[in-house]
Amino acid sequence: VVVIGGGPAGLAAAVYAGSEGLRVALVERTSMGGQAGTSSLIRNYLGFPRGVSGAELAQRAYQQAWVFGARFLLMREVTALRPGDRRHVVEVAGGLEVTARAVVLATGVAYRTLGVPELDGYLNRGLYYGASVSESQAVEGRQVFVVGGGNSAGQAAMHLSRWARQVTLLVRGESLADSMSSYLRGEIESAANVDVRLRSRIVGGSGDGRLERVTIRDDGLDRETDVETGGVFVLIGGRPRGEWVPDAVARDPWGYVLTGRDAAAATGSATTPMALETSVPHVFAVGDLRSHSTKRVANAVGEGSVVIRQVHECLAADATATAAPA
Repeated sequence: VVVIGGGPAGLAAAVYAGSEGLRVALVERTSMGGQAGTSSLIRNYLGFPRGVSGAELAQRAYQQAWVFGARFLLMREVTALRPGDRRHVVEVAGGLEVTARAVVLATGVAYRTLGVPELDGYLNRGLYYGASVSESQAVEGRQVFVVGGGNSAGQAAMHLSRWARQVTLLVRGESLADSMSSYLRGEIESAANVDVRLRSRIVGGSGDGRLERVTIRDDGLDRETDVETGGVFVLIGGRPRGEWVPDAVARDPWGYVLTGRDAAAATGSATTPMALETSVPHVFAVGDLRSHSTKRVANAVGEGSVVIRQVHECLAADATATAAPA
């Protein structure tokens, strides 16, 4: 089995594939952990009452998968998937081809950007997508802004509050209730140096070599203000990362991969794929890439583990069909 993507879902799939006797290769284009890997502190993951950083969780999972025999192609990008009757071919940049009887798509999503052209030149120089530990410690004693209203943004704001003088959470919506867990909203309300500005967004910025000032628009008051900042951390979700996925793999209108009954309905197939199987037999999708998935680390890990049982069932069915007399 080839697993494409090294976030929580892909790493879980690699761990369970290796531990259950499958030969597994995992291909990851950047670094282990996916979006979860940039999370400074995950407080609601089972078994870590004091929380765990996304980077630490990813590193532990990587080591665990390696111990179980998984092999890794790191910093390598998949460019195409060619489905076949008995084996699928995964094309990797640089001319490498990997074949497997089953493929697990776990590529997750790519960060959405602010869409403010004048800020593009400040990437990693005051403007960050995600909130790694090294970046957050560099803003000690300064005022910073976190853009986003989901759990990742809330976790980043609380983490940054340990170093920054003031953290302001900029939210385009009118409430956090629909997008952020209750425990995080409670922590933010209790934090003395964390502020929330609703119906607000960044529309400009400037600086000498690094981002030093941002222009914030308050849509509620119809007003723009310029403020100094030590850093802007953007966590506003993402788009599915699967431009190379073949058209034979059915997707919803937003580009997320359909599985199970949804895939059958989209293609009009009389045969219903397994719950995590796509419209292409023996090609599975897990984690944030999958349509209707719950965008939580625990859910991604759960799907990554469950999918291997479904892979086993498909391979067993193949073996039975091959052994059956003509």
